[in-house]
Amino acid sequence: MTVSTLPSRPLGRSGLMPSALGFGGAPLGDLYAHLDEATAIATVEAALAAGVSLMDTSPLYGHGLSEHRIGAALRRSGRKDVLISTKVGRVAEPFAGRGDGSGYLGGLPHGLRFDYSYDGAMRSLEQSALRLGVDHLDIVLIHDVDIWTHGAAQIETRFAEAMDGAYRALDGLRSAGAVKAIGVGVNEAEMCERFARAGDFDAMLLAGRYSLLEQPALASFMPLALEKGIGLMLGGVFNSGILATGPVLAARYNYRPAPPEILARVAEIEAVCARHGVPLRRAALQFPLGHPAVSSLVMGAVKPAEVADQLTELSAPIPAALWAELKARGLLGADVPVPG
Repeated sequence: MTVSTLPSRPLGRSGLMPSALGFGGAPLGDLYAHLDEATAIATVEAALAAGVSLMDTSPLYGHGLSEHRIGAALRRSGRKDVLISTKVGRVAEPFAGRGDGSGYLGGLPHGLRFDYSYDGAMRSLEQSALRLGVDHLDIVLIHDVDIWTHGAAQIETRFAEAMDGAYRALDGLRSAGAVKAIGVGVNEAEMCERFARAGDFDAMLLAGRYSLLEQPALASFMPLALEKGIGLMLGGVFNSGILATGPVLAARYNYRPAPPEILARVAEIEAVCARHGVPLRRAALQFPLGHPAVSSLVMGAVKPAEVADQLTELSAPIPAALWAELKARGLLGADVPVPG
């Protein structure tokens, strides 16, 4: 068994203890480029060898390819102390063709359709278990019930479907001990809060809404998460790239070219970091862990070297004076929690 030097943090009141750095499987689905199979699997193996104990994936990621690759790495590593997180809300149709507009460049040649019903959630989990090659799943999240995905006109219908269908299915599996923690995975703090008030959830994966650049989840949702004992898995801590690259010409923000006001704000943050001898990406990676509701950062990677870089930046020291200057300059609110 791997002896990890990574710190672990409680996932709310679930009893689970994921590593502070988790592995996000979206890029393994050929999101932006076709990935070499051996390199993709070696990247997961590198994370496992380093003690990463949370693997997050979804049927969406490469139409199941991410789950296949993570499953292969788990079998090769022999690790048993790994928390596997996947999602429901889409069902694969192997003979339907790919024409669903998921945005993945490559992946498996299987169609996907939205299905937040009880039966749809159960079928999705069965398909995920087969792709992963496992006989259990630790964390299951209802995926993409947000305006970003469905639009304002459809969100009420989708929310009702999810609570009446997928939530009942997952709640039953949790009660039976077949699943250890249930939650949602979305891009909007407002939807996290709505789900948190509507049901009994253990975990939520929120992408991009709590970062060094912006913290819209801080005022309302994150205090509610602490109150209800919901552990947060954070994705998108670089806001789609700009907090990793800095305000360069091709910087991406929320999956699109960064607008001028975002470039300007990131430039101010980067200048503060530079004065304290800290790379911007290091500050951006460590910042979210200052909040007590945050359990794990779910970080994607497509090369073993990227995993090594994340581990290095996560453990490197950051002076308290950096956070103090960011607050003094109004780049962080005075009440925003920071590491240390």
